[in-house]
Amino acid sequence: MAWVDVCAVDDIEEEDVIRFDHGERTFAVYRSLEGDVFATDGLCTHEQVHLAGGLVMDETIECPKHNGRFNYQTGAALRAPVCEALRTYPARVSGDRIEIDI
Repeated sequence: MAWVDVCAVDDIEEEDVIRFDHGERTFAVYRSLEGDVFATDGLCTHEQVHLAGGLVMDETIECPKHNGRFNYQTGAALRAPVCEALRTYPARVSGDRIEIDI
């Protein structure tokens, strides 16, 4: 496992998303209303727009460009124009920090 430090837990509001870049890759890191953390690829599978600019509602992220939706917990594509799922990554809280396994 390659756990990578992302940010402090308090850097992400509940029911929100932030962008996290690591090396040549970009991720979207989410915090649910319950305080759980999740991570996906950062770019929409439809037109490669960064999801961190999108709207988080419950377990859903809405792409800011064409309003396609994904379940950020499973990566599932939920609404057109997206039809390809997002890749997800294990995420955890360690102390007061969020880490993802990439």
